[in-house]
Amino acid sequence: MSASRKTVVAHTDGACSGNPGPGGWAAVLSFNGSERELSGGDRQTTNNRMELQAVISALESLREPCVVRMHTDSTYIVKAFTEGWIAGWQRRSWLTSAKKPVANQDLWEELIALCSVHEVEWIWVRGHANDALNERCDRLAVLQRDRHR
Repeated sequence: MSASRKTVVAHTDGACSGNPGPGGWAAVLSFNGSERELSGGDRQTTNNRMELQAVISALESLREPCVVRMHTDSTYIVKAFTEGWIAGWQRRSWLTSAKKPVANQDLWEELIALCSVHEVEWIWVRGHANDALNERCDRLAVLQRDRHR
């Protein structure tokens, strides 16, 4: 990790009613003892899009390149980065190993660009397992989902 960059801890979550359906996303960012909440939603979306949007919004909110400890309960996102899925998708011109178009390519491209600015450490947390900040993000995402019905 880069010693000259600030370290930010982020927790994110997405929620969706139906898939597709109304959805919400949320992020809680912590730095130097202070916290910031972000959240939003969409009338017609999917859970994976909301999970991605939460991470993207967290990274977009940073004013300078940072080291980010990104906590998410989305194995979809974590494995895409830690198990080389993204490299495979890009090698295959955004096709899955089953030769189908990668879902959410637009958001993946946005996230990849943000990860070239920030140094992101991906940390998977089990959803609904008493992780206080994951639960807080879940509540915020559900509120946004309900506002977008």
